[in-house]
Amino acid sequence: MTSKPGGKRIESVVADANVILSAIIGKASLKVFTRSAVHVVSAAVTLEEVWEYLPTMSAAYGIAREVLEAQFRLLAIAEYKLSQYRRFIPTASRLIGKRDPDDVELPALALYLGIPLWTNDKDFDGAGVECYSTARLLKTLGL
Repeated sequence: MTSKPGGKRIESVVADANVILSAIIGKASLKVFTRSAVHVVSAAVTLEEVWEYLPTMSAAYGIAREVLEAQFRLLAIAEYKLSQYRRFIPTASRLIGKRDPDDVELPALALYLGIPLWTNDKDFDGAGVECYSTARLLKTLGL
């Protein structure tokens, strides 16, 4: 999907936990899931992180955990296991490992799939993969 003729076409993105959590509570990132044809994927470890953070989100926003869990399930995010993109971990480690060694899996997955990373985390800037913030992605998609 693209915002205008001749614009950049984005068919798939690798999603970081921050944009997934934002979508779960109904913020702007939810539009990518509900108003576009973009295929959203993520690493299994990232999806586990989201599950673990739901009780905190529930308390912070006063939303029942069961509601947040149901919303998460409805997002239909394709999950990739480390075994699928493991060979890209060394490259991702060289690109981002010094800034945040715990965040190498998402750039590795983006490199493996050859698609952009969707995140609002500035640590990924200059990570060797194209990154889209939610605002930039929504603008590109014409949303």
